[in-house]
This record gives sequence, structure tokens and C-alpha cells, in this order.
Amino acid sequence: MFKGSLVALITPFREGKVDEKAFAELVAWQLAEGTHGLVPCGTTGESPTLSDAERQRLVAISVEGAKGKAPVIAGAGSNATEHTIEMTRAAKAAGADAALIVCPYYNRPTQEGLYRHFKAINDAVDLPIIIYNIPGRTGVDMSNATMARLARLPNIVGVKDATNDLARPLRMRAEIGADFCLLSGEDATAVAYLAQGGEGCISVTANVAPKLCARMQEAWQKGDLASMRQINERLIPLHDALFAETSPVPVKYAASLLGRSSPEVRQPLWPLSAETKEKVEKAMRGAGLIN
Repeated sequence: MFKGSLVALITPFREGKVDEKAFAELVAWQLAEGTHGLVPCGTTGESPTLSDAERQRLVAISVEGAKGKAPVIAGAGSNATEHTIEMTRAAKAAGADAALIVCPYYNRPTQEGLYRHFKAINDAVDLPIIIYNIPGRTGVDMSNATMARLARLPNIVGVKDATNDLARPLRMRAEIGADFCLLSGEDATAVAYLAQGGEGCISVTANVAPKLCARMQEAWQKGDLASMRQINERLIPLHDALFAETSPVPVKYAASLLGRSSPEVRQPLWPLSAETKEKVEKAMRGAGLIN
């Protein structure tokens, strides 16, 4: 259903407010560069600091910009089930093709609690759902067994897997089946994830290197392993730099070097240190993205 390079879009701010013009231009640029899907209002978009109205507006801008050229997977998760249902309904009303739903953070539900959370959303909204499993941020790891139970529900169609466990996609394929969409949530291991049965990556790096990320995924699909390896080697220092401090602070600074966004983030995030700025600039030059 979803494959290739799907960008986890940053949310540009200017003087504390969402910069809708910059966001719309970012969406247009992503599509022109070949990005295969748009993911607004995820963690990379600083979703915990966005109001519901801001989220809805960003999804609407994404849908309008995509115009059917690429799918829009709207971040709609929270750590409250009823609120998540409301945001998923809003994503559907805005025309999103699917919703990205993070495992509830901080609450640390049991596996049964995770199942009931996602089942409640499945039952309430007729929209494809991608589970976002990122234990490092949420404090809870959805097991393959729980995911297999959820995959039997009609609207649960895949996972953004940010566990960084490269054996997991193989095991998920064995336990869940071929129809479940496996998307990596880790740029540095995206190629390895493809080799283990994945179908694409929801990428942070694609915010600043959309053409390279898209071409790398396309090279894999065509069986052009030499080109895929060459692009991957070119990008790996950039992947590392963009996670040198808490994401999305480095990638927003990188986007500012391209004139695509201000580097501004909302608290409790804070601007980059001088040392990390230098690292990001060096990686951007190394990837051929700036002079």
C-alpha cells in the first residue's frame, strides 16, 4: 500500500507560529524532488507542541499540495485514546489517505492495553492506520504478537518500525504475513531494513535530501544495488548528523541552510549547540546539498 521514501515533515515556525507558506512550499518541493509520500504532524513535525487546529491545518495543506500525486499519512496519535480518535477523524475529514498512530507515550500500557487502544481507533474511524512503534520515545514496545492480533483488524495496515531491531521485520513477516506494510523509522538502517523485508522508510533525512532518499529507494526496487549502496554511503554522515541532538532540532537547522524553514523549534526543544551546527553543515556539504 505504501512504499519508498515517505518524508516525516518538519513544521516550519516563525516567531512562534506555524509558517503555513513555508510548509506549503516544502510540500511542493518534496513532490517535485520525487518523494513518494508525505507524513505531516508526526514526532518530526513536533506534534506534541501543536494544537489540534494547527494539526488539522497542516494535514489540509499536505492534502491540497499532494493533489493525489502522493499519499498523505497524517500523524494523529496521542497518549489518550479518545483524543486520538478525534484526531484520526479530523485526518479523514481533511482527506488523508491514512493515519500514523504512535503507541501511547508515558502511560506505558500493557500489550492488552495497546491492543485495545488501537482496536478502539480501528472501530471508530474507517481509515487505514499505520502503527508507530518507537520504544525509545514512548517507553513501551509493541510485541509482534500484539501487532499480529491488530493486523487482523480491517484498518490496521502496517507499522513504522523505529525499534532499530533488524531481525524484527523478518519475524513480523513470518508472524503477520506478506500483506502487512513494513516501513522503517530509522534512516541509518533503512537499506538494511529493505533487505530484511521492508518496503520503505518514513524518513527524517528526506526533509533536506528528498531526491537522494527517493532515488535510493527506487534503486532498491529496480534491483540496482550498486546505485543504492552509493547513495546510502553518501547519506550516512548526514543521517548521523541529523540525530546528533534531539530530532528534529538538527534537521530544522539543516533545512534552514537550504532556505526551506527557519531553524526555530518549540520548547521544550532548544536550538543546536555551535558544535552540532558545524557537524550538520559539514554533513550537508559532504552530501552535496550545500556548497
